[in-house]
Amino acid sequence: MQPLSRAPLSKVRAVFTDVDGTITTGGRLLATTLRAIEWLNAHGVKVVLVSGRPAGWGEAWARQWPVEGVIVENGGLYFAWRGKRLHKVYAQGVAQRREDRKRLVAHVEAAIAAVPGARLSMDSQATEVDLAIDYAEDVKLGPGAADRLERFLRARGVTAVRSSVHVNCWLGRFDKATAVAQYLKTEWRTRLKGADRRFVYVGDSFNDQPLFQAFPLSVGVANVEDVLDRLDQLPAFVTRSREGKGFGEVADAIVRSRKRAPGRRR
Repeated sequence: MQPLSRAPLSKVRAVFTDVDGTITTGGRLLATTLRAIEWLNAHGVKVVLVSGRPAGWGEAWARQWPVEGVIVENGGLYFAWRGKRLHKVYAQGVAQRREDRKRLVAHVEAAIAAVPGARLSMDSQATEVDLAIDYAEDVKLGPGAADRLERFLRARGVTAVRSSVHVNCWLGRFDKATAVAQYLKTEWRTRLKGADRRFVYVGDSFNDQPLFQAFPLSVGVANVEDVLDRLDQLPAFVTRSREGKGFGEVADAIVRSRKRAPGRRR
């Protein structure tokens, strides 16, 4: 990883960003981070959230935060503004979702029974596609328990990957990267191209790895260093600060780089 100061950011048009541990600080969205998102918007840079959190959260974020779109449930669905109307787009059809949901519930119940202290995340009631097992939000089971949950579920054919607080579980061939690709194609009629400098991804944890790999301009906020020895795919750049303050660094660096670019007003 290189320091953020070396990232070529002058052509950035949009920022895709994780939420927990990336724009939140200690589990809360601070006013300074919200201002960083507004700062990007004010300078013509769109922001799209990409999270493992539930559909219910995603709709609220899309309607209330200054963001262009929200991808949730690790790519199971997204919300996007088309004019004044908010659209909801799923990765899978209705019949497939219903069938997978029943199977997933059974697998997750078995995993919870196998790992003492494990339980569904409090916000799993607001999910539609995936489920989340809490290991570090309202319970404190530690990484060992998260490892056991992942192994148990993967042995049953379930995709299981942790965020900074939950082990997210789903059935289906989607993840954050496939959802971003679908969003770019459907909503903006484009795609990531080679050494693409139009888009940045910011994240901090295990379930961000598909996008660390997909985005040439991928950035880890400094707390990503807590799990570096467990990641197969690292971000290209890293901030000095952790969590929301690190995201603020990214926003500031993008705006400054765009202002310095040839042909732009200063």
